[in-house]
Amino acid sequence: MNSVRDSQRGKVYDAEQLVRAVFDRAAGSGQRTVEVHGSRLTLPVERKFASVESVQAYCDRVLRLNWVAVKWERAAVPIRVRARVGTGAAHYESAHGVLAVPVHGDSPRRGGAPWALRELVVLHEIAHHLESRPDAVAAHGPEFGGRYVELVEGVLGPEAGFLLRITMHDSGVRLA
Repeated sequence: MNSVRDSQRGKVYDAEQLVRAVFDRAAGSGQRTVEVHGSRLTLPVERKFASVESVQAYCDRVLRLNWVAVKWERAAVPIRVRARVGTGAAHYESAHGVLAVPVHGDSPRRGGAPWALRELVVLHEIAHHLESRPDAVAAHGPEFGGRYVELVEGVLGPEAGFLLRITMHDSGVRLA
């Protein structure tokens, strides 16, 4: 169990929720161009997943990307994806290399859809998986933040990475 204080956790989740809302609005309106701090960005389409199996296949593909494998030695360690009981949150179990993702709908506020079966959430959990020293650093510390932004930038695209980076900055998240 990690005993390092996770002081950025709330800030990371707040920033991520804002970014997911921007992606949701873009997908719902069909307007993929947004303005962020004076920059016009055309957001990529964020992948949504239909099942645990599709999340597993995605994780396997991300970990096999050449640049991911070269950058993080933990990319050689497979992730096992499993369904999570409940609808509250996805989480990563570092001791077993398991990504647990809720596959059922959530509150009416979220439209009853399986909210965690989306690319931004899965990349968040992959960023946890790639930490080589999970007991030595805060779960959502600067190392995690930098890794998460880098994954989003490299997998979803530079515009998505910029949006996440600037939103984290505005939320007070420190990145390594």
